[in-house]
Amino acid sequence: MSDLLLPWFLTQWQRLCAQHQADRLPHALLLSGPAGVGKGRFAQALANLLLCHEPTAAGPCGHCHSCELRIAGHHPDLVRISPEAEGKPIKVDQVRLLIDHLHSTAQQGGYRVVIMEPAEALNTSSANALLKILEEPGQNTLLILVCHQPGQLMPTIRSRCQRIDFTTPGVEQAVAWLVDTLALESDRAEQLLRLSHGAPLRAQRLYEGDVLEQRKKLLTGLADLLRGRAAVTDLALQFGKFDLLQCLDWLNSLLSDIIRIQLAGVSEPVVNTDMTRMLQAVARQAGSAKIFALADRIQEERVSLMMRQNPNRQLLLERLLLQWSDLAR
Repeated sequence: MSDLLLPWFLTQWQRLCAQHQADRLPHALLLSGPAGVGKGRFAQALANLLLCHEPTAAGPCGHCHSCELRIAGHHPDLVRISPEAEGKPIKVDQVRLLIDHLHSTAQQGGYRVVIMEPAEALNTSSANALLKILEEPGQNTLLILVCHQPGQLMPTIRSRCQRIDFTTPGVEQAVAWLVDTLALESDRAEQLLRLSHGAPLRAQRLYEGDVLEQRKKLLTGLADLLRGRAAVTDLALQFGKFDLLQCLDWLNSLLSDIIRIQLAGVSEPVVNTDMTRMLQAVARQAGSAKIFALADRIQEERVSLMMRQNPNRQLLLERLLLQWSDLAR
């Protein structure tokens, strides 16, 4: 349990455990909060506890038949639903299969748990199908909806779930966790946390994956573009291979630092401290109107992506890079 349950969610955990012990768990939970704070791990920890036949005060026993099935990765009463590909919706056929599954009895004679993440990936058809389950889920059935953008969920779905809100932990607690988990120096952990908007698990993925290398290439390309050493079309082609939403977040982060330097009297960037000279130079040269126009464009493109529209990546990036290069003029 200690490997899954994060220390900043102890209050929410104790609350649900008390409900479970009093036989007052709802049939559906909506775990709501920013991405990367650990909601998915919380959902899995709760599922592990509910599926165990011999739970202890510390959590699931780990040795009953149900725990053995779960640890082996094929527990018949635990269902995970997510988009078939990143950025795609949860399809109605996936929910219909879930309905068929829940019409049968629990194979291990206890709880049946469904974890859906991210729940906002439901489209209209799949959301309407899910309503049927929420209205009649069946005995000892818990649906856990992990949601990063609750405003994108249908109100009728939100109203049928008990909502539990999760926030980013305090900086000191998050840094301590990253230092312990990744064996980092505190300064490095703080930098990762800043780049991840305070979300510790997002910072962990940033460190363990190849995303930092992509960020380095993007920042180098942006600096070269300002100096006239790179072509917009070439950079757009290169960046098009990256996570597009992540690229927009990085661009937005750079602009936020520039705005702070330019308008708030801050001498150095708050987030992108490794690009101090470039950001200070842009803050001196660029007009506020151009900076805010680019920031507005980035927000528009982010909304389109989050609404699962399918833009032309090359053209989108070329437009943004042209506006970025114009900041130096």
